[in-house]
Amino acid sequence: MSTTIPTPSPAREAAPNLENSELKAWKAELVKSQGLVSGAFVQETLAMTRRLFIQLQRRPTTLVAGVIQPLIWLVLFGALFQNVPAGLFGESRNYGQFLGAGIIVFTAFGGALNAGLPVMFDREFGFLNRFLVAPLASRYSIVVASALFIAALSLVQTAAILALSAVLGAGLPSLPGLLLVLFIVMVLVLGVTALSLGLTFALPGHIELIGVIFVTNLPLLFSSTALVPLEFMPRWLQVVASLNPLTYAIEPIRYVYLHPAWGLGSTVLQTPFAAVSLGACLAVLLVFCGLALGLIQPLLRRRIA
Repeated sequence: MSTTIPTPSPAREAAPNLENSELKAWKAELVKSQGLVSGAFVQETLAMTRRLFIQLQRRPTTLVAGVIQPLIWLVLFGALFQNVPAGLFGESRNYGQFLGAGIIVFTAFGGALNAGLPVMFDREFGFLNRFLVAPLASRYSIVVASALFIAALSLVQTAAILALSAVLGAGLPSLPGLLLVLFIVMVLVLGVTALSLGLTFALPGHIELIGVIFVTNLPLLFSSTALVPLEFMPRWLQVVASLNPLTYAIEPIRYVYLHPAWGLGSTVLQTPFAAVSLGACLAVLLVFCGLALGLIQPLLRRRIA
């Protein structure tokens, strides 16, 4: 029976001291720079936003389709009802002018509702894990980058719809009116993007997220004042439309198209409950956005914080 005598292994070299002065300085700087108002947070947010734009540049069909689709809606629906009697849709000169506000809001809403899909695909392909283990100043930069990307796309779509509406005879709001339109679109996009990102981390996969998007899109469109005035609807649908946040984004935009001398106290909507002013509509949108951001905070803390 042979006995195997283990060969003594050579002495291992001492592990390098990782706690050197440069590493300590880097750690101290990282801790100091953490937070939502730091330069590091801004830098990494811009880098992640740029990554999304690079993906868009490689797949420009997404942008082209996102711009063309609302323009087709505007042309086809406008032509469908162009011969209706004057005054049937309130103070609008034609149905295209009435429809423009609804197309702007619904396009922004649809784009924001899809905001979670790129993050969901990153999550499924494992790319999101690389972000989560990186020494980020704040992982909320992942969320903010998605919101900035969707906001930029919504601005491009809104500009295209405004331009085509003007060509089709709807005209343009005054400069303060245009600024108000952009403000309303941005508030709505921020709130809906927050909900979409919350669904991204709450649902198991992209199939479920796409299912939620399909189920949500058209019902919210038809239960708003995007296509017809509130008084055209049956009583129960008027109540539903009066609870739909999209209605409170559509009506102020529609009003500033028709009234150059608008004000926050101007009545823009007559619901079954009460008359609603322009300022009240903006308050509803801000509350909706705040609630959406507040609802996703606990989920984001558990998943990415």
